[in-house]
Amino acid sequence: MSQPTPSLRLPLCQLPAGIVGRVCELTGDAQFCQRVREMGFGESACVTKISGTVTILCSVNGNRIALSHGAAKNILVEQVSRR
Repeated sequence: MSQPTPSLRLPLCQLPAGIVGRVCELTGDAQFCQRVREMGFGESACVTKISGTVTILCSVNGNRIALSHGAAKNILVEQVSRR
């Protein structure tokens, strides 16, 4: 029996617009990780990327949040589905 292929992890900034991703891992220093967890980007949170390449607009827990590209590249997600 074949094993399911693991989901591809990619930075939130690379997630296509309109796609839902599940947060898998936060990288960066402890202060950054704590701050984005407080914003709702904790591990296993579902995030929808709305738009953006330099500034990333996304929806998490019913809130729209804008992140810099640098912050979004430190939030690793796996694609779940289209919005």
